[in-house]
Amino acid sequence: MAETNVASGSSLAVKHYSAALFANTLKGSTAIDSLVGPVEPSVAMQKIAGQTNPGMPIVRIDNLMKSAGDVVSLDLVDTVGGEPLMGDVNREGRGSALSFSSMEIKIDLSSKVIDAGGSMSQQRTKHQLREIALAQLSGYFPRLDAQETLVHLAGARGSQTGSDWTVPLQSAPNFGSIMVNPVKAPTFNRHFVVNGANLTSGGQQLGSIVSTDALRVSHLDLLRKRLDDMDQPLQSVKLAGDRAAQTSKMWVFLATPNQYSLLLTEGSLRAFQQNAINRAAYFDERHPLFAGEVGMWNGILVIKNERAIRFMPGENTKIVTAANAATAAETDQAVNGALTAGYAIERGLLLGAQALGVAYGKTRVSGMQFGWKEHWYNFESNLEVMGEKVCGKAKTRFSIDDGTGFKVPTDFGVIAVDSVVPL
Repeated sequence: MAETNVASGSSLAVKHYSAALFANTLKGSTAIDSLVGPVEPSVAMQKIAGQTNPGMPIVRIDNLMKSAGDVVSLDLVDTVGGEPLMGDVNREGRGSALSFSSMEIKIDLSSKVIDAGGSMSQQRTKHQLREIALAQLSGYFPRLDAQETLVHLAGARGSQTGSDWTVPLQSAPNFGSIMVNPVKAPTFNRHFVVNGANLTSGGQQLGSIVSTDALRVSHLDLLRKRLDDMDQPLQSVKLAGDRAAQTSKMWVFLATPNQYSLLLTEGSLRAFQQNAINRAAYFDERHPLFAGEVGMWNGILVIKNERAIRFMPGENTKIVTAANAATAAETDQAVNGALTAGYAIERGLLLGAQALGVAYGKTRVSGMQFGWKEHWYNFESNLEVMGEKVCGKAKTRFSIDDGTGFKVPTDFGVIAVDSVVPL
């Protein structure tokens, strides 16, 4: 078999490896990656920049034809309410005005450089060195992508660290530039803290949280009740091929590993797991969200995520208080410093449709969302490559009528749920 030796800097290498980086990042390896739907093929959807399925928690916009630093605007048409006009009354000039809310997503260039080595150039061809570098970048970018998504949705980075974390702590000087768009704390009406058998609104409850405030299946019932009672609830998640989507609404709860383990200790474990199996049976094909460690309760599909947004006793995190609900101004809140040793706070996420906007631009080197650049040195024996992406993410937040005529900043598709976990 003849061996292909692609020349340095060839357009073939650029296109091939750029496409591979993008495909591998979208394919990913975590539950978060399964929360993005396929790009809708309809003409109507094509007119709004290749937007992915609006029934999914993460909405991706691909064909923006932007370069680094551009800003994309997303708009929400508010639901029309009010009384109907009855009988033969004059209806002219009495139409309800359409009301719009909007937000912007900035996109920027992110890069990662890998030195693929190559001291044994006779044993490793240029093509093989590229494959080695691609394998490294194909692991790095999906981790970065999943962590950016998690941090934006949670509205905080937390303090969990490890060698697999690519997003630095929130205190790091480069945190803001890496996240591209501001990481916004949960709005007051989208933040709950476990308080015994109850859920307390707002993050101030973190100051008095105790070791018994663990997440239970009964709290999932409370979450569903809150959803049913909300004037503007999270839109339900609609997965491709779900024949029961119209009659059986579903939301997704992204649990930390510790939260998920606690739910498995409940006496209702068998029903918790069987409910997920029963719901999966309504799909034309088994959806990847049901392939991992999952359970289901009261219309909420609980998925075990591999990472946690964690706060230790005495640490500060940003919250929105009840007094600042109308402005979403953030303040510092300390986690109860007297919390029993060996316990911490972790944040689960209840997701509905359109919780996060992900905007991709085009890199100059490839004309695609991801780019590949390479540099040969040491007499063309060693290879250094750079993967890059033009992307920006932002939690969807709009000012929504609270039912009394006032518009309140609201996280459109995500609710943060804080609880105590043993470490």
